[in-house]
Amino acid sequence: MIPKVTLWVLMGLGILFSVLFYVGGSEGSLEVAGDFLDIPYFTNLFLTWNYILVVLVVLITLGVVVWEFTKTYKVDKKKAMNGLYVVLGAVVLVLVCWFLGSPEELKIIGYEGTDNVGGMAQLTDACIYLTYILVLATLVAMVWGIIYTKKLSK
Repeated sequence: MIPKVTLWVLMGLGILFSVLFYVGGSEGSLEVAGDFLDIPYFTNLFLTWNYILVVLVVLITLGVVVWEFTKTYKVDKKKAMNGLYVVLGAVVLVLVCWFLGSPEELKIIGYEGTDNVGGMAQLTDACIYLTYILVLATLVAMVWGIIYTKKLSK
C-alpha cells in the first residue's frame, strides 16, 4: 500500500509542478535575438523538483544494487560478482563520458551567469554523451531482441 500511495503522491506533485510551470504566469520577459521570451514564474520550483527526482532515482537505484548484491553474495558469489561487473561497467561509462566533456564556456544567448563554465559545463557535456550512448544501446538491444526472438521462434 505504501509504494502505491508514494507513487501517486510523487506523480501528483509532478503534475502540479508541471501545470504551475506552464500556466502559472511569468516573471517578465527576456530579449533573445530580437524576440521576447516569457520567463515562467515557477521555473526554480520546477527545476528543484526535477533535481529531487534525479537524486531519489540515484539513491534508490544504488540502494537496490547494494541490497541485491549482498543478498546474492550470500547464496552465489559468482553470480553476485557478475552483477557487480555490470555496476562497475556503468561507473566506467559515466567516467568516460565525464572525461569526454569539456569545461570550456558554453555560449548561451541571454545568460550571463557562471554555471556554464568549468565543472557544470563538463557535467552537461557528460550527460549529453551518456544520453546518446544509452539511447543507442537501447536501440541496439531492441533490434537484437527482435532478431534473437525471431531466430528462437524458427
